[in-house]
Amino acid sequence: MKHKILFIPVLLLILYSCMVKKNTVLDNKNYETKLDTLTLFDTSRNRKIPVAFYSPAADMKIPKQQIVIFSHGYGGNKGNDYFVYSYLTQKLASKGYFTVSIQHELPSDELLPMQGKLQTTRMPFWERGVENILFVLNELKRTRPDLDYQHLTLIGHSNGGDMTALFAVKHPELVYKMIAMDNRRMFLPRTALPKIYTIRSNDYPADEGVLPSPEEQKKYHITVQPTNINHGHMDNKGSEEEKHMLNKLILEYIDKQ
Repeated sequence: MKHKILFIPVLLLILYSCMVKKNTVLDNKNYETKLDTLTLFDTSRNRKIPVAFYSPAADMKIPKQQIVIFSHGYGGNKGNDYFVYSYLTQKLASKGYFTVSIQHELPSDELLPMQGKLQTTRMPFWERGVENILFVLNELKRTRPDLDYQHLTLIGHSNGGDMTALFAVKHPELVYKMIAMDNRRMFLPRTALPKIYTIRSNDYPADEGVLPSPEEQKKYHITVQPTNINHGHMDNKGSEEEKHMLNKLILEYIDKQ
């Protein structure tokens, strides 16, 4: 009888520890990854949207698999920009996230303005990016209803961070977390939901008003994370140490409550 009485609290403790350990599969697994590319077509805008899907190669289904949509920095309309951040997109996939990288620039597009009031002159390009993200998201909902759309994370670097911030402003109900990697022009949302996290470089300051003040950071639980990484090293040009740091920061933020 004594053994039975002692066994019950031990069993409860084990069950409790299993329940509170969040994302056990994502924390402990390192899946082999696979890459699929596809060109979607938005008939309403007569626009191609090339995408790359990075996902675990394992045949097993990951219950409530979370989605990350990534938007690259400006690449001069040369194309293939969704591959130059593979250190991050592959890492996310290896941890079990269904990761989508969108090719926002086509060779036929106008070049991104470099002069004038950039928050105004670049707004149509960011709005086009927002439409791309929304179209891809709706296509995913149609073709992959099994994925977790309640915890969508958007990540963008530089100009891709600006369009990601604009998406969070226009469609906050669709986003759970937003990570801006050194966006410089579009104001970050001042909101607690979606949750906002921004990683900053050591060489390029943001325009005035883009980043929340210390008071706003505290009020809305926004994290502004400084680093010693150059703006241009946040893609595959970064060192292994820099890539490791960015992966660590991003994964820790996505995984926490």
